[in-house]
Amino acid sequence: MKLSERTLDLVRTAARAADKVKGGKIVAFNVSVRCPLTDVFVIVSGNSDRQVGAIIDEVGRQLAEVGVHAVMREGDQASHWVLLDYGEFVVHVLHTEDREFYGLDRLWKDCPRVALPQVEPQLAGAGQGLGAQL
Repeated sequence: MKLSERTLDLVRTAARAADKVKGGKIVAFNVSVRCPLTDVFVIVSGNSDRQVGAIIDEVGRQLAEVGVHAVMREGDQASHWVLLDYGEFVVHVLHTEDREFYGLDRLWKDCPRVALPQVEPQLAGAGQGLGAQL
């Protein structure tokens, strides 16, 4: 399913916010065909409780600046996995080890990736290209 420009803009805002505080391996998947509850999953890694908290805070701050607030938040930094639900997209922030353990990237690998142009050059240089734009 094609994503709205509004959704794409908000997802990219969230990705830029996570990148600003050094979130790792930032990817976004268009899950709209496989998941009836939301359109996009944004997945971000953090190396510590403090970094996970900083990512969550910055994503929340930048989206609030454009008038968007999470409808639900699950978990906290100490749980190593925090989910911010914005309705049309969900941001997952996980400790690096937990991301590998739970394999969200593998679980959603059949879904199209959403291009994140402001984040992609940094990752592409490190061999982590993000795929085609939707």
